[in-house]
Amino acid sequence: MNTYEAAGVDIAAGERAVELMKSKVARSRRPEVVDDASGFAGLFDASFLLRYERPILATSTDGVGTKVMLAQQYGKHDTIGIDLVGMVLDDLVVVGAEPLFMTDYIACGKVVPERIAEIVGGVAEGCRLAGAALVGGETAEHPGAMGADEYDLAGAGTGVVEASRMLGPERVREGDVVLAMASSGVHSNGYSLVRHVIKQAGLSLDAELPELARPLGEELLEPTRIYSLDCLELARAVEVHAFSHITGGGLCGNLARSLPSTLDAVLDRGSWTPPAIFDVLAGHGEIGQESMDRTFNLGVGMAAIVPAEAVDPALRLLSERGLPAWVLGEIVAGSGNAVYR
Repeated sequence: MNTYEAAGVDIAAGERAVELMKSKVARSRRPEVVDDASGFAGLFDASFLLRYERPILATSTDGVGTKVMLAQQYGKHDTIGIDLVGMVLDDLVVVGAEPLFMTDYIACGKVVPERIAEIVGGVAEGCRLAGAALVGGETAEHPGAMGADEYDLAGAGTGVVEASRMLGPERVREGDVVLAMASSGVHSNGYSLVRHVIKQAGLSLDAELPELARPLGEELLEPTRIYSLDCLELARAVEVHAFSHITGGGLCGNLARSLPSTLDAVLDRGSWTPPAIFDVLAGHGEIGQESMDRTFNLGVGMAAIVPAEAVDPALRLLSERGLPAWVLGEIVAGSGNAVYR
């Protein structure tokens, strides 16, 4: 007799995964979360929006890309969810929005409850770090479409910003200063090239390379730094004109998105030393500087554009919060590009 289980879908395993993740998800709870006994929807009390004059909702959706393949290969699943949150919620803060809540979606070849709970636990931890609530999600078993140990994940988030406090290119002025905020490593972009380098160079994820203080796999799976609370606190404390989340396309490509068409950001490449993992990738992969610039964050995960008088208090605040930051460049007359001097 044919059954769903015979087709490869284990309903009991899915139910156990839900039970295992409940306590992890609870750690991301915000006061506005409303319980839905049915579990069909995530509920969030929006009455707090009444304190806004003109609340603008912001939304973002993303995945983690092929970094999940390294997580599967290395057998480490508890931080890939943090990467997902970084990719989704840190996009919201670029316009000045406070992340409110997020939902996730995991597709897998076979539900292994403990593994799913680890993945969702990472998402919940990322939400906690961003000040948002994980209000729901879905785990789908796709036997035949994916291998038993394969999975992919995606998510969507919602935030809110007062219309008069929205940040963006229209606020940027000539004479402003670009501040860099350090990345925790490669974050979640460029992993197709990372995996190509590993394969071409014959490297093992267990390799202990002289340039690195830990095995290669651990270095590459370092979770994305979450900037949401740091950026929101910075925008409350000093005048901020724009943020730029440094993801796919690299530093110059993303920073240009936060510039008006009449101004350029001129950056000082000598103002920082990229983490060693980027030298490892460039060396073993024989990757030129232009490709490195266009593919990776090179140690800068977020940038802020502030007036010159805000530089010192901004750097002081970020240092107090434990986030390395420095002056990266300046805003000059131009045509909407970010370039190195």
